[in-house]
Amino acid sequence: MRPSRTGKGAVGLHQLGRRIRRKTFSLFLRSGFAGFGDGTSIEPPLRLEGAERISVGSDVFIGAGSWLQALEGGEGVAVEIGDGSSLAGNCTITAATSVRLGRKVLFARNVYVSDHSHAYGDTGRAVLDQGVTGVAPVEIGDGAWLGQNVVVCPGVRIGRGAVVGANSVVLEDVPDYTLAVGAPARVVREFTPEPTATAETG
Repeated sequence: MRPSRTGKGAVGLHQLGRRIRRKTFSLFLRSGFAGFGDGTSIEPPLRLEGAERISVGSDVFIGAGSWLQALEGGEGVAVEIGDGSSLAGNCTITAATSVRLGRKVLFARNVYVSDHSHAYGDTGRAVLDQGVTGVAPVEIGDGAWLGQNVVVCPGVRIGRGAVVGANSVVLEDVPDYTLAVGAPARVVREFTPEPTATAETG
C-alpha cells in the first residue's frame, strides 16, 4: 500500500518539528559549553553536568536521552567531541579528566564511555559514597564506529577507523582499522586503509 498525501504530510511536519526543536534547544545551550561548533544539533532530553568543561565540535549530532558529564573538581576540558561526530541517542560520556572523540566518530544507541570507575573497596560505606578511582584518559580515533550497547572503560584507546561490535566491553586498546567484538572485546579482523592520494611532484 502506498502512503497517502496526508500521511506524507504528517511525517514531514513531524520531522520539521523535531528539527526546529533540536535547533532551538541547541541555541539555548551553546553558551554554557567550553566550545560549541556551528551546525551542531542536540536533541532533547539531555542530561548535562559540567558543561563548562565540555567542548563539542562543528556539525555534531547528539541524539535524545544522552548524558554528557564532566565531574566536579577538575580543570580544563574533560570531554571533547570532534567535528562531524554522531551519537545516535541514549549515549553516555562521563569524564573526570579526559575523554576525547576524534572527527566523524559514530556511536550507535546506548554507548557508554568513561575515564573512571566507582570505588567499592570500603565495605562499611555505600558505593555511592566512595567516589571514583582508576582514572585514565580515553581516546576514540577519527572515523571509528561503536555499535549498540558498547562499553568503553578507562585508559582505552580505540584507533582511527576501528569498529567495535554491539554489546562489546572494551578493556584494552583497539588498533587502527580493526574490528573488535566480545566481552571483553578482542580483535577479530584487520582492515587495509585506502591509500591517501598525494600530489605529484617534479
